[in-house]
Amino acid sequence: MRSFTGSFILLLVLAVRAQKLPTRDEELFQMQIRDKSLFHDSSVIPDGAEISGYLFRDTPKRYYFVVEEDNTPLSVTVTPCDAPLEWTLSLQELPEESSGDGSGEPEPLDQQKQQIISEEGTELFSYKGNDVESYVASSSPSGLYQLELISTEKDTNFKVYATTTPESDQPYPELPYDPRVDVTSLGRTTVTLAWKPTPTGSLMKQPIQYCVVINKEHNFKSLCAVEGKLNADDAFMLAPKPGLDFSPFDFSHFGFPSENDSGKDRSLVGKSVPGKMSRSYTTKQKVDLQKVCIGNKNIFTVSELKPDVQYYFDVFAVNTVTNMSTAYVGTFAKTKEEAKQKTVELKDGKVTDVFIKRKGSKFLRFAPVSSHQKVMFYVHSCLDAIQIQVRRDGKLLLSQNVEGVRQFQLRGKPKAKYLIRLRGSRKGASMLKILATTRPNKQPFPSLPEDTRIKAFDKLRTCTSVTVAWLGTQERNKFCIYKKEVDDSYNEEQRKREQNQCTGPETRKKSEKVLCKYFHSQNLQKAVTTETIKGLEPGKSYLLDVYVVGHGGHSVKYQSKLVKTRKFC
Repeated sequence: MRSFTGSFILLLVLAVRAQKLPTRDEELFQMQIRDKSLFHDSSVIPDGAEISGYLFRDTPKRYYFVVEEDNTPLSVTVTPCDAPLEWTLSLQELPEESSGDGSGEPEPLDQQKQQIISEEGTELFSYKGNDVESYVASSSPSGLYQLELISTEKDTNFKVYATTTPESDQPYPELPYDPRVDVTSLGRTTVTLAWKPTPTGSLMKQPIQYCVVINKEHNFKSLCAVEGKLNADDAFMLAPKPGLDFSPFDFSHFGFPSENDSGKDRSLVGKSVPGKMSRSYTTKQKVDLQKVCIGNKNIFTVSELKPDVQYYFDVFAVNTVTNMSTAYVGTFAKTKEEAKQKTVELKDGKVTDVFIKRKGSKFLRFAPVSSHQKVMFYVHSCLDAIQIQVRRDGKLLLSQNVEGVRQFQLRGKPKAKYLIRLRGSRKGASMLKILATTRPNKQPFPSLPEDTRIKAFDKLRTCTSVTVAWLGTQERNKFCIYKKEVDDSYNEEQRKREQNQCTGPETRKKSEKVLCKYFHSQNLQKAVTTETIKGLEPGKSYLLDVYVVGHGGHSVKYQSKLVKTRKFC
């Protein structure tokens, strides 16, 4: 017992001397704190430094410090982390005389113990909650100060800062006159935040950085509350490069579960670097919380959020030297909804034209009115390849890329409903024609060969004519060929822009028509036709188009061909 008490007193005295807190009577003070039952769970608070502590639920913890001189300024700040705290600051007056008979001898230990226990002291301040709260007094009396903390909800962390020079210390970054975080722009997947800079950085030129915290549950009142929620290894992220906003949020990588890895643990073991300690990273439990420190910028755009979801945003000013922080008044915002897609109803046996924006998608619905054994979908992609997905009553039946003309046969089901999703090209806007039917008697679009190019024979080219050939199929179809004179500056890029397979002969001038004819061949090796186009002018360029027309009148254009007649013959 004596050894423990002596060690504690020695530590207390050294701490008091080191922090230059005035002590009233060192010998008397030592005598007054010898009782282990009173001080067994105590600690000395250093002057001008923030300390971290841990509380077990329903187990109080006490901190002490001594102020010797009257009229001493005093500031005590308590920061709860992940649970509300109850804390009380009280002043215990120290007796000025060691004994009543003036002998100079200290009173017996039992008498001192009884004296201190019986004198409960004066309560100066008390608080209950999870806010960062401070007791500040410009003039405090001398005495033994006790700070008692307790958590009644759960085990928790906390921080305490005490100083007798609050005017000169200013350890926490100062908030501006308007400490609110504002939402300056709101989209479906992005939110832009702005806040006024802390005077600590802009006026006092202290090293300040801002940390932004995003989550889906609530605002945070302290940075240690955020760090308590995050895993230690996932707490900080590097600041983005100057001039570039950080674009988090790959939520699956930084804590937000994705469809693919929801509920799974992830771990990353860092490689060992010579001269550096190797470190392993493990995520025990994913949290809907993101923290990123962005340097001294006071505007930040959060991207890759989910549409129609409410997010909470907090900003903390952090002194990078002391690592002490101050919270701005957080905000929250709900991202905009996705633009509601209008579902197009398909009618049985009727062709529907569909336009899709670049990288966009369209939804169509097909609900046959009668029972059916099978359903046929005919798709004609006019420009680049598109993707089609078909679901029957929620079950995915088909997912294919379509270029040109394709048909798909699916097994039917009584009273079934089909939802078709069409995704456009990444290159540009997409156009297509689609037909769904439960009575596939005749195909609405003409059948096409695998190769839809037009071949020109250079050796047969003259000053007034060109000879071309193209492939057909086993099905008898009508083919129409058209010509259009173009400038010599006409190039391949212009040809591609005009390569819309869905534009038919009805869009052409009558003067551009060369001829129409029918042909087919049961032998695909012989399903080739040639045609000589006459009446052309020497040294001129022409764009040739071949259209194949189906039984329902719908046509498909072959790939355009640029030809040029000889200038001299």
